[in-house]
Amino acid sequence: MRPLENLLVVSLEQAIAAPFCTRQLADLGARIIKIERPVGGDFARGYDERARGMSSHFVWANRSKESVTLDLKIADDLEALRALLCRADVFVQNLAPGVTRRLGLDHGTLAERNPGLIVCDISGYGEGGPDEQRKAYDLLIQAESGFLSLTGTASEPCKAGISIADIAAGMYAYSNILSALLERRETGQGRRIDISMLEAMAEWMSFPLYYALDGASPPTRTGADHATIFPYGRFAVVDGEIVLAVQNDWEWAALCAKVLRQAALEKDPRFETNSLRSVNRVALKAIISGTLGSLSLEEVEGRLAEARIAYAPISTMADLWDHRQLKARDRWREVETPAGPLPCLLAPGQVDMRISPVPERGVHTSAVLREFGLRPSGA
Repeated sequence: MRPLENLLVVSLEQAIAAPFCTRQLADLGARIIKIERPVGGDFARGYDERARGMSSHFVWANRSKESVTLDLKIADDLEALRALLCRADVFVQNLAPGVTRRLGLDHGTLAERNPGLIVCDISGYGEGGPDEQRKAYDLLIQAESGFLSLTGTASEPCKAGISIADIAAGMYAYSNILSALLERRETGQGRRIDISMLEAMAEWMSFPLYYALDGASPPTRTGADHATIFPYGRFAVVDGEIVLAVQNDWEWAALCAKVLRQAALEKDPRFETNSLRSVNRVALKAIISGTLGSLSLEEVEGRLAEARIAYAPISTMADLWDHRQLKARDRWREVETPAGPLPCLLAPGQVDMRISPVPERGVHTSAVLREFGLRPSGA
């Protein structure tokens, strides 16, 4: 039996943050009833067509769910949703600020009929404060949280290549829901969870926040190199690129002697400590690049392995699909979709994960409403 079997989650969700949260719950066995608009549904369905005609975002975040379409502007459909929530254990939503309160779907109202209900609201800025009503999307929160100020090159900030703010909020929502379920087991009472995308990213920004404490200068943008540890970053080799990481003075000595084969470099007064190596990174990078740039990737990996220095090649998406470690650990499975079966990854730590189809929009509407003794508007 999976940990969350027999748990009913109703989700009024769109985009990434809430769908990613509920997919984690589905992986553990929870039943997810995903409420979508009759026209268009979750707008993430239209982000792209790269997954054999389907949205790559939607396929990733929405397996193992049941899709029910309801028009919440119609009284009967809104009442049908309220009836579902009377039977639910968890309600997750990330609509625009204030929408669920106007619809009577806030925790205070819902708890009157279902005191054990856990309500998780995900928004850009959280309830209260001057920014409560602002709409928010991933890139905007990357900007406002300070993430963009630290990511990129000296000349230009760059966004993360994934929806990092949405993922952060979704994972905090997921962990808070698990905590609330444990709490409810003791008290019998549900509660409200208020997840802010800004706060999720601000928590992840805590290292640079402390680094810039008391008005100190923040870490600089250094491309694919670490801002404060060096050498820790990207280096070119004859047939590709590699990232290596020197974390301490012992590894620095090993890099000089066994990888660069310049043992005397260890005692160069410009590079004796990490702080000095970071300050003098331009000169040091030129020295390291002079050696590594004349070697093949295989040769560099061999030297780094001998020196016991951590390294990684820079993979493409094609490389990741074919990664030897994911294959060796049997992390790939198959998920059914409207376009046929697709490969999918097991969630980290999971081996007996629930993997059910990615749903077509509204495909479960009639069956779910009949099960709960309801009927859609116009039926």
